[in-house]
Amino acid sequence: MQNENNKMLTEETIIGIINNFLHEEFEVELSKIIPSADLKSTLELDSLDYIDLVVVMEKNLHIKVDPADLVDIISMQDLYTYVIAKMGIVS
Repeated sequence: MQNENNKMLTEETIIGIINNFLHEEFEVELSKIIPSADLKSTLELDSLDYIDLVVVMEKNLHIKVDPADLVDIISMQDLYTYVIAKMGIVS
């Protein structure tokens, strides 16, 4: 079931939002943020940066993120899939 607040959002829109806030918050070139990119190396994350990622995701996407969920998120595509599922976006 799609979240009532997300009726107008598509997967492509969500991916664009994610890419933009990662670009802004983590100062990553947009050209490096591609589905197959490794999340940790692309964003140059250390363990404390993962907490920043959770905060940024919650702030920008208005979702609750369990930091333990990030263990299984390896690629940017994994991140997109996770967020889309959390937001209840139906393709």
